[in-house]
Amino acid sequence: MPELPEVETTRRGIAPHLEGHRIRKVVVRQPQLRWPVPAEVQQLKNARVLAVRRRAKFLLVDTDKGEILLHLGMSGSLRVLPASTPPGKHDHVDLVLDDGQLLRLNDPRRFGAVLFSATPDSHALLAHLGPEPLGPDFSGDGLAARAQGRKQSVKTFIMDNRTVVGVGNIYAAESLFLAGIHPSRAAGRVSAERYRKLAEAIRTVLARAIKAGGTTLRDFTRADGQPGYFAQSLNVYGRDGQPCLVCGTPIKGTRHGQRSTCYCPQCQR
Repeated sequence: MPELPEVETTRRGIAPHLEGHRIRKVVVRQPQLRWPVPAEVQQLKNARVLAVRRRAKFLLVDTDKGEILLHLGMSGSLRVLPASTPPGKHDHVDLVLDDGQLLRLNDPRRFGAVLFSATPDSHALLAHLGPEPLGPDFSGDGLAARAQGRKQSVKTFIMDNRTVVGVGNIYAAESLFLAGIHPSRAAGRVSAERYRKLAEAIRTVLARAIKAGGTTLRDFTRADGQPGYFAQSLNVYGRDGQPCLVCGTPIKGTRHGQRSTCYCPQCQR
């Protein structure tokens, strides 16, 4: 599933092609994605795109007639193409622009979403979300305060979107390694000092991934059609049984919240 860096990479790829342009029409070929595509999206005919933003793993297309929420699900991708490009089997939704181009959602598994909000950031799916990990509201002290008394593992704690958004399985494992924290440690038993180190590690890992273009996972590719390359620099994720790149100890694997976890038993305590 595309994670925050992949979604941010996509946002940066499509934003210059949308912002300032008008949506001439919205073409919905498959109305049943993860949720039904609401009829209200047709209200965006002739709407001007004001901005393309990201909130957690949602892409938000702000217009002067409302907001489109896009989610890539497990296999979705967005492409900017000439408006004359014939649709393929899994090309479900087009935003046709005034310059002869279109934004096309391709989603073989149909777990993605195209939703509508009359006003920016007012959709119910955005209401419960925690702070952005690269934003000013995210801090180690905030993590420590929220973790008080929590018995769940620190890995599942930071993967909870109510704690902080966008720290998926790959980036949680990599951040905990960089911070030297064992993923199975109870969230409530991590000190404030170590949470400050973890917050900095999360920012570092995500920033590196965004710079590298996002991690290549199955069907995900960047908006320009090229895959991301962060997978080449992973320290623990997917390396169960291989030597730690820091100390040489074999990487171990376990599970947290039905998700696989890799960690170094020597570097992470």
